[in-house]
Amino acid sequence: MTKHFSYDITATDGNARTGVIKTCRGEIRTPAFMPVGTAATVKAMMPETVRKTGADILLGNTYHLMLRPTAERIDRLGGLHKFMNWEGPILTDSGGFQVMSLAKLRKITEEGVAFQSHIDGKKHMLSPERSMEIQRFLGSNIVMAFDECTPFPATESETEESMLLSMRWAKRSYDAFHNGSEHAEKNALFGIIQGGVFERLRRHSVNALKEIDCQGYAVGGLAVGEGQEVMFDVLDFTMPMMLKQKPRYLMGVGKPDDIVGAVERGIDMFDCVLPSRSGRTGQAFTRRGTVNMKNARHVDDPRPLDEDCSCSACSSYSRAYLSHLFRSNELLGLMLLTEHNLTYYQDLMSGLRAAISAGELKKFVKIFHENRAVGDIEPL
Repeated sequence: MTKHFSYDITATDGNARTGVIKTCRGEIRTPAFMPVGTAATVKAMMPETVRKTGADILLGNTYHLMLRPTAERIDRLGGLHKFMNWEGPILTDSGGFQVMSLAKLRKITEEGVAFQSHIDGKKHMLSPERSMEIQRFLGSNIVMAFDECTPFPATESETEESMLLSMRWAKRSYDAFHNGSEHAEKNALFGIIQGGVFERLRRHSVNALKEIDCQGYAVGGLAVGEGQEVMFDVLDFTMPMMLKQKPRYLMGVGKPDDIVGAVERGIDMFDCVLPSRSGRTGQAFTRRGTVNMKNARHVDDPRPLDEDCSCSACSSYSRAYLSHLFRSNELLGLMLLTEHNLTYYQDLMSGLRAAISAGELKKFVKIFHENRAVGDIEPL
């Protein structure tokens, strides 16, 4: 650990942990959910509203920011925190996943990935060294090692080749991150465990990253179509391999029940576009499951969306009004429902932290699933 980065586990309950990650930009309470600020903004949200939901940390996207407005421009303007008016910690991904999923044309070599921008077709090269440089320009507090996101499904041999490349890139990321950089003295580098659904490959990846000795570790290559049961199976055999004293981050997850199950298995950090993206399309997450505000049954409903939620949408507006906003294509609907969904996710994390601290996680999980099984109640 650097002198500005540490993880203190304050309580455990089974495999689940709660604690505090300390960074030079503030503390992150775990288990933690990171709202996704892809292009230096959480869509439809003001930064102060995101903070109000209970978020301690945001995620920024290396691929999108390197293309527009460019990392160099953000650096000249004082770094990502100042640029987007977010004073708390920021984690930036490596750019690898977006290169694989968004770039028009790409070619993977040992050096890195050559690709054409999905925006204007310009050619770029993203390597471990370039990814570290970009994340340094951005001023990221948690930097992710550059990796190849293995496609799903893939054979064991294909997955092994991809994982080994990611491990070589992880070592280069580590060397570049620590190469005379003052940024590395204050911030942290996380390695990314790959290996698909294969226990042997996951073990090899974990051991390779232990040798590199990053400040934390992410589990990559999940939530890509394998299904929840398989994802949980991979976590079941991967978690015991990992160092207990370092943060564990499950990338790109996910749905509320995905998060609860992963916390039970020992994951500390999550990110996903789901709550904000769903909020912009009229889908709300509540304690009794998901609700589609575009459905006709809400047009005369005077109830709040979720009576146990303190967000602006639930404390000041009815379901009927929220339904009206979406039926009228009013921007306020997107803003209110995004705020609600992010508040719901942060309330879920707060509840998980409290349950672990009290040694009552099983009770919390039981009530969580029971409430969702009941479903959203129709008005009388």
